[in-house]
Amino acid sequence: MFDGNPIKLGAATHRRAALLGLALAAGLAVTGGAQAQTEILNVSYDPTRELYRDINAAFSEEWKAKTGETITVRAAHGGSGAQARTVIDGIPADVVTLGIPSDIDAIVKLSKKISPDWRSKLPNEALPYTSTVVFLVRKGNPKGVKDWADLTKPDVKVITPNPKTSAGGRWNFLAAWGYAYEKDGKDKEKANAFVGQIYKNVPVLDTGARGSTVTFAQRGLGDVLPTWENEAFLVLEEFGKDKFDIVVPPTSIYAEPPVALVDANADKRGTRKQAEAYLQFLYSDKAQAIFAKHHYRPIKREVAKPEDLALLPEIKLFKIEDLQGSWDDIQKANFDNGGLFDQLSKAGR
Repeated sequence: MFDGNPIKLGAATHRRAALLGLALAAGLAVTGGAQAQTEILNVSYDPTRELYRDINAAFSEEWKAKTGETITVRAAHGGSGAQARTVIDGIPADVVTLGIPSDIDAIVKLSKKISPDWRSKLPNEALPYTSTVVFLVRKGNPKGVKDWADLTKPDVKVITPNPKTSAGGRWNFLAAWGYAYEKDGKDKEKANAFVGQIYKNVPVLDTGARGSTVTFAQRGLGDVLPTWENEAFLVLEEFGKDKFDIVVPPTSIYAEPPVALVDANADKRGTRKQAEAYLQFLYSDKAQAIFAKHHYRPIKREVAKPEDLALLPEIKLFKIEDLQGSWDDIQKANFDNGGLFDQLSKAGR
């Protein structure tokens, strides 16, 4: 079953302490015998748990073959925004692989542990893969959910994570907004109202995407789960294709989960060489094929298995930057204190 339950906001302090203890225990480089042994920590977002088990094992094997050094990559997972906060607060991450660019920007601004030009230091603006948002519904799609407009129907209960703490929650929010903005003649007020109608149908806000998956799939709440594409397939594999269907909307968002070196931590711990190699490995043919295997969209499609690519259909995707400007503008307008999400929440969602 899934390794993780919904994490309550009130437990954030305890969670940061637990993660910090885990990282401190896991993040020490040690030397013994004839070979060095090193551990690095990847702080990642909720739905990548299964992905990075495979990625980390493949990297460790390749690094051992190339250098003779035994390396262990530890991973910590949670809502992307909450994970960014743990890095700001002191968890000794060597790399971050988060769910949305604004979370890495927050680490840059609030801790200066990551170089401001982080997006230019890796290929494809530090995006080794991309994703999008699809709908997971109960078998047979009893509420007839086909597109974003169906999420506003009064009898449709929507399960989505809190965009304050979850990158998946932010992508869902922005995908709905962008759909309405394009459909209603680029009218911002209509798009805002449309998103507000959806959130009136949201009975619970978990702190991370995996928490919302548990709420929908295990607890049985809600009629539709807008979710990362890979997470929808994982539910089918975990719980059975006889219980859920994936609905691919005609239009969705181009989701950008970025990666970055945490420069200050890697330099302090002497792991820069290994951490940089790890991030470069994400662009290798081997890693790209693993991304596709786990239902993420690799940037090198030619190295993926055809049967994996066949499960990632062509969708009309829009980039939210084209509609709202820079990520700094997007974050401030929608998710900072007093932003659109707060305004909708005060209005009763």
